[in-house]
Amino acid sequence: MAEQNSSKLHIAMYPWLATGHATPFLYLSNELAKRGHKITFFIPKKGQLQLQHLNHFPKLITFNIVQIPHVEGLPLDTETASEIPISLNHLLVIGMNRTCDQVEKALSAMKPDIVLYDTAHWLPQIARRFGIKTVCYNVVCAASLAIALVPARNFPKDRPITVEELSQPPPGYPSPKLVLRGHEAKTLLFLSMPWGEGLTFYESITTAMKESDAIAIRTSKEIEESLCDYISSQYKKPVLLTGPVLPKESNQEKLEEPWCKWLDEFRQGSVIFCAFGSQIMLEKSQFQELLLGFEITGLPFLVSLKTPQGCETIEEALPEGFEERVKGRGVVSKGWVQQPLILNHSSVGCFVNHCGFGSMWESLMSDKQIVLIPHLGDQLLSTKLLVEELEVAVEVKRGENNWVSKENLSESIKLVMDKDSEVGDRLKKNHKKWMDVLAKPGFMDGYIDSFVQSLQQLRKK
Repeated sequence: MAEQNSSKLHIAMYPWLATGHATPFLYLSNELAKRGHKITFFIPKKGQLQLQHLNHFPKLITFNIVQIPHVEGLPLDTETASEIPISLNHLLVIGMNRTCDQVEKALSAMKPDIVLYDTAHWLPQIARRFGIKTVCYNVVCAASLAIALVPARNFPKDRPITVEELSQPPPGYPSPKLVLRGHEAKTLLFLSMPWGEGLTFYESITTAMKESDAIAIRTSKEIEESLCDYISSQYKKPVLLTGPVLPKESNQEKLEEPWCKWLDEFRQGSVIFCAFGSQIMLEKSQFQELLLGFEITGLPFLVSLKTPQGCETIEEALPEGFEERVKGRGVVSKGWVQQPLILNHSSVGCFVNHCGFGSMWESLMSDKQIVLIPHLGDQLLSTKLLVEELEVAVEVKRGENNWVSKENLSESIKLVMDKDSEVGDRLKKNHKKWMDVLAKPGFMDGYIDSFVQSLQQLRKK
């Protein structure tokens, strides 16, 4: 560590304005600050309010507030993706891109050594003017980058991408199990959708990686080494790995008393916990069907989902008679919950989630059984990684029109929760093997230390 301690870095960060992106950037900031490095974190005011309680080093991590200009089509004062449905994200991108003058002025004044970003494809061009190195830091699985966002795709520019084209992996793609075909490939059609002004999502994200001095991914070689090597060969630049970058348990942060008291009422490993992240907003009928699925398991459950489309409150979205039937054993949260702390509670035995990359890592690093209901392209690939390659989880089968029935949800949960289930036993044993790898002493610290050394070498070039 002597060489590392001899040269402190000033690192600026500007993640995409979604909780699932900004939070891992801040987790990484904490790890870097713990090693003495200074961080300037670009974020709108609402984003700061969501994250500031996670800033463990306020003397070294400074939030630099950016003003997100209004974009026609967005609700007034929108600053973060959690305030809008996913269908409006492309407009929020325009607002974020229009902060480039603010960011340029700040970079000119502070001149950090390195800037980390993900979707802001224009940042490298600004940074180069001031001799600042850039790293495109991706907080989704390497599988989703490798199959969808590499130059070998060579998508046509004069027409939308077709499902047939998306069903074919790019040349040289190294993971035959991690392929989306048919209806699954349809989830990648967003690659040809507008993402800002004058660019598609594919063009924007591949430009962000092409223009960077290095690419970084929140993953580990133990899980995705061949995919990371493939990405490096595609972009002809180094791919740096940060590992999972999950916060260690803090004695200062406690699970809120009402949840702790409720969970304490149930026997060890008996509670189902369900969460789909900050942006997934279900239709009311699907929302109700999932709740009925939890009900018919007969097990206690805690569900944390966003209010469904077309509803003002969670209460009005609940199935008729639901609250009375599950009283005492089933709770639907009406707001944000402390997901990592709930997962750590001994009463929780199963985590039903969307396999967003943060939830994927939290699933792997916990000792809970894993049931997955992915919604978007990267989540489908993360799901395949856990279900088919690592064999630690089950995916709930979908019916016509991508529908998740209460029966299929209940069956998947019972498959992993029943004591006599051979499948559940096999998944648990496989999961423990991976936990032993990922939780071994020094695993995460080793990745961060190596990442810092790579940043220091990058600065010298």
